[in-house]
Amino acid sequence: MSDMSEQPSPVQTCDVLVIGGGPAGSTAATLLAQKGYRVVLIEKDKFPRFHIGESLLPVNNGLFEQLGVLDEVARIGMVKNAAQFDSMYHGKKQSFYFSQAMNQRYPFSYEVHRAELDQILLDNCRAKGAQVHEETKVTAVDFSDPQSVRVTTRNQDGEGRWQARFLIDASGRDTFLANRFASKQPHPKHASAAIYGHFEGVERLPGTDEGNISLFWFDHGWFWLIPLQNGITSVGMVCWPYYLKTRKTDLDTFFHDTVATCPPLAMRMKDATLTKPVTATGNYSYLSSKMSGDSYLMLGDAFAFVDPIFSSGVLLAMKSAVFGAEAVDAGLRDPARMQSHLQRFEKNVLKGLKGFTWLIFRMTTPVMRELLMNPRNIFGVESAVIAILAGDVHDNPQARSRMRLFKLIYYMRCLATLPQSIRAHYQRRRLIRAEVFEQSW
Repeated sequence: MSDMSEQPSPVQTCDVLVIGGGPAGSTAATLLAQKGYRVVLIEKDKFPRFHIGESLLPVNNGLFEQLGVLDEVARIGMVKNAAQFDSMYHGKKQSFYFSQAMNQRYPFSYEVHRAELDQILLDNCRAKGAQVHEETKVTAVDFSDPQSVRVTTRNQDGEGRWQARFLIDASGRDTFLANRFASKQPHPKHASAAIYGHFEGVERLPGTDEGNISLFWFDHGWFWLIPLQNGITSVGMVCWPYYLKTRKTDLDTFFHDTVATCPPLAMRMKDATLTKPVTATGNYSYLSSKMSGDSYLMLGDAFAFVDPIFSSGVLLAMKSAVFGAEAVDAGLRDPARMQSHLQRFEKNVLKGLKGFTWLIFRMTTPVMRELLMNPRNIFGVESAVIAILAGDVHDNPQARSRMRLFKLIYYMRCLATLPQSIRAHYQRRRLIRAEVFEQSW
């Protein structure tokens, strides 16, 4: 008699299978489960687990309200009223308070330990009816049947087999489907690497500004400083990949030596102690050449990631999940129009990305630094910029129209400093081309 352990596992069925239990996956699974779908979420790790990306945007609050978890997020978070830019090139600081944004519905946000936030969202997903499998990896997908997707999983109990009507890839930087489709590529307009760690003893801003994020420019990129509960502060630098490759020392020493080149940050970290070794990532700006197909879509970082400077990662992940859940729901109810719903989903996701990327691509240029350190609210331009910093990139046409004026001001300033602007432009292009060429080999 054959060993029963060698028999293939039975095929289990569901309406939607979600890969990944981060903010994108848990949000999409929650929304679809609330609509009555049989949703299965597969997560490779056991929560809680560490994750970077601790600074949230005010528009996130509306999404937390929609999911019913805002009070829980408030309990674990430091209130973030503003984003402060501290420029050693100008010898001063400039804070942008979210209460002065064009849309003042959400005048603050939170800084959070991501392990705690992601646990809240995953627990909520489970409570709302999704079936969650942690410490389980998706090992294969099969799209050969036009009516369904077959998914193979594995955990300590063995292999699992699933048949779903639709697949959502929310695998984050693992980019599960993009890797299998060979559709992942370096971002053609950006390149960045990062080193980060958690510290105790970092000087914080006084009073109600204690939870504000601080951003510092230096010669090769920029730093973030994010205050968290329990006396922990997240500090990281985002730089051109070439700079990370100049490292001749261990990672901790390289990080501290770079902090020393930015006096405003070094002053706030003079009494800081590292709680565990710093972590580095190579070039992590990428996108996939496809976002959806007849029976799948990609959410958040599973599709693209550009740069963390505006703390947009969690917001874009959750907004893409909202748009994705709407598309899947409409498409499963009316399969003949699935492609139309997926096209609308892609359009909405790209609108959000583009709302941030124009600023991201120019954030380290001398002209942009000058404009941010000397803001003027002519025709509501500063309020529009604050709206973007707050994450209001999807549903605020007034802010988008004022941003067009801000872009005009930017380009006029570039013309006024043409030699400097041309040098900055071509230096950026050279660095991106060098990184893309290196990765292609």
